[in-house]
Amino acid sequence: MDKFPGVTVEQIYTGCLAQAAYYIESDGEAAVIDPMRETEPYLMRVRDGNQGRGAVLKYVFETHFHADFVSGHVDLAGASGARIVYGPGAKPLFPAHIAADGEEFRIGRARLRLLHTPGHTLESSCYLLIDGEDREVALFTGDTMFLGDVGRPDLAVKSDLTKEQLADMLFHSLRTKIFPLPDHITVFPGHGAGSACGKHLSRETVDTLGHQKEVNVALRQETPEAFRAEVLTGIQPPPAYFPMNARLNREGYAAIDQVMDRGETALSPADFEEIANATGAVVVDTRAPAGFHKGFIPNSISIGIDGSFANWAGSLLGDARQPLLLVSAPGREAEAVSRLARVGYENVLGHLAGGFAAWIEAGREVESLSSVAPEEFLRRRARRDETSFVLDVRKTSEHASGALEGSVNIPLEALNAGMNKLPHDGPLYIHCASGYRSMIAASILKARGFDNVVNVEGGYNALARLQAEREDEARRSDATVSAGSCCSLPGGC
Repeated sequence: MDKFPGVTVEQIYTGCLAQAAYYIESDGEAAVIDPMRETEPYLMRVRDGNQGRGAVLKYVFETHFHADFVSGHVDLAGASGARIVYGPGAKPLFPAHIAADGEEFRIGRARLRLLHTPGHTLESSCYLLIDGEDREVALFTGDTMFLGDVGRPDLAVKSDLTKEQLADMLFHSLRTKIFPLPDHITVFPGHGAGSACGKHLSRETVDTLGHQKEVNVALRQETPEAFRAEVLTGIQPPPAYFPMNARLNREGYAAIDQVMDRGETALSPADFEEIANATGAVVVDTRAPAGFHKGFIPNSISIGIDGSFANWAGSLLGDARQPLLLVSAPGREAEAVSRLARVGYENVLGHLAGGFAAWIEAGREVESLSSVAPEEFLRRRARRDETSFVLDVRKTSEHASGALEGSVNIPLEALNAGMNKLPHDGPLYIHCASGYRSMIAASILKARGFDNVVNVEGGYNALARLQAEREDEARRSDATVSAGSCCSLPGGC
């Protein structure tokens, strides 16, 4: 928690989405900036208050229409009576205050001043915190500026402007609204490393503006042309679920309590199977990949909850209206439902009561996936006694930095579109960096009728380590042989 004269700021960081929300309190009044979908973490803070006497939530500030997650603004305002605030130009389909550039909002002894900073999106805004002693002390930058980079200018919803025009707008916003602020100001960004909203995001989540002016790659570009080249070079296509999330944030969504109640419905194996068959629901298995490959419900998709679960679900599951059923480790069902709701997947119809063990006990049909240890995989490659196809589902940049000879690179997010390039005959070996993404890919291919898939355990990282160890051993062996040969020559060494 950061304390300034007359006001406190708490950063509430959600690691799986690399997203930061903020709770601000002063003299019994409070505000939240960019809340996540679940309302309870914020309502709990309001009930307790920083002094243990409770607080009144006056405002829910949104920096823009988020694309990478569904905000909790509508539910939080409904539960607390707080007013939702957006920057100029925002057109939400629910009650909200559309603030003017420079408009201020009082929270106890402190104030928040809206700075309209279009570029990432047209309504993008930052909020400048002015403490109880009338000093400018902190800036909540949303996706306008991160630590190490700035927001990408290609995600604006329903904009007639090109990404080049938006980049120029962002450059102007940074130079006219943020650069003139004092260097001592604390910068609180909307995201950290791991977010798809920027390229060079720092793992740090708090910094000073002065330091960012020195180290932030985008901020160091001094002309619009140089800035445009920096922010538009090397950006990857946005995840498929981004437009859907932006739409939900603008239009509204189902109440989170309803989503959780339905998703947490415990289903017997018989009911689970009946609903799956009747609705065409996708079965998402959130267990660890190591457990999934040994046995799973036919046609289920593996997306382990301990990885980038929400991001991959959003990228691969398609239409958010698609009904889903969950297989989870007992006790983690609510977590899975909640994390799916964060990226707009609200139609979870329930979960398998008792987890996969209950399915086995009920005598239901089970499938498994073949896997191979890295040592055995390299032995098979060396023998070349079978025709094999090696699929690398890492990102293109990962493949370019080091790859197995002859491997074919189809990034996981492009797998659905690239399946026609894959053979149905002969072993189809799949690997990623460590095994998480390859298990997702293997499960998708298995569900689509590829019975020849083999997951390479440990992925490219394990293969590279093993290969390096073998090369080191060979070098040591060669050195020993050379030394022995030298000493056997007439005259010795």
